[in-house]
Amino acid sequence: MDIQKYIDGILNRDVRSTSRTISLIENQDSMAVEILKGLYKHTGHARIIGITGPPGAGKSTLTDKVVKELRTRGFRVGIIAIDPTSPFTGGAILGDRIRMQELSVDPGVFIRSMGTRGQLGGLSKATLSAVKVLDAYGCDYIFIETVGVGQSEVDIMKLAETVVLVMIPGMGDDIQAIKAGIMEIGDIFDINKCDRDGADRLAIEIEMMLDLKGHFEFWRPPILRTQASIGKGISELVDNIDNHIKSLEESGLLRERRLNNIKVEVENILMGELTKKVHQVAKESGLLDEYANKILEKETDPFTVSEIILSKI
Repeated sequence: MDIQKYIDGILNRDVRSTSRTISLIENQDSMAVEILKGLYKHTGHARIIGITGPPGAGKSTLTDKVVKELRTRGFRVGIIAIDPTSPFTGGAILGDRIRMQELSVDPGVFIRSMGTRGQLGGLSKATLSAVKVLDAYGCDYIFIETVGVGQSEVDIMKLAETVVLVMIPGMGDDIQAIKAGIMEIGDIFDINKCDRDGADRLAIEIEMMLDLKGHFEFWRPPILRTQASIGKGISELVDNIDNHIKSLEESGLLRERRLNNIKVEVENILMGELTKKVHQVAKESGLLDEYANKILEKETDPFTVSEIILSKI
């Protein structure tokens, strides 16, 4: 396969080349790395928006409406929807395309469902690379809708420039407001399904949580209300996403956030390569099999064995 052909196809907004490249990334094909190397200098233009929150918060419906609003404003949009993984096929179970049927036929929108494949933190391992591909493809905004895993769903901070935390009243989310963890990651809080009882109480508790966090020099997360099913509050949410990006740019924090994300990206690549190397050495040397029995018989311990295997790398 011609790597340059894929690179040129993505830069020329060819949907097939873009889809196939993301598939190569998900399948950990070595060719994907070479394509990403060629694309990297063409990235850094898109605004990366994370949509996160507990299951049932209406994240997909909200994303659908926000993207439609951006399309009316003339922007090209990419969507990476992270879904739980089938234990049988390894593919995404829910398939957000079903929930975004109108967008799937819009040539200005690229939608890709990706399975977590066992990855914790609400994201797929391939998400970051897929974001780079859609950035080079020419998307102005790229939305990452996470799987919805509650308190552990914090990895989105390492990817997105703006994180929208979607919550709903009446499902225990008010308890989340007094916790750290997931509540710490929101740049914008959105109370979706705001017609339900408990919306006012939830808004008050989020405000109290923000007050406890103290002074916000550049940006205090706004608390918005939407009813995504009928499009209520969507325009205001889009405006606040743009305002947050502008605030980051003016304060210099956008560059700082991107630098931190780049460091995480390099660390993840290194960790992935080291993990492969460890598995390779352990398998080829037979040390793991040899020492497993000794550990079982208490002749040694896992820590010492790990040091021995690492010394072989």
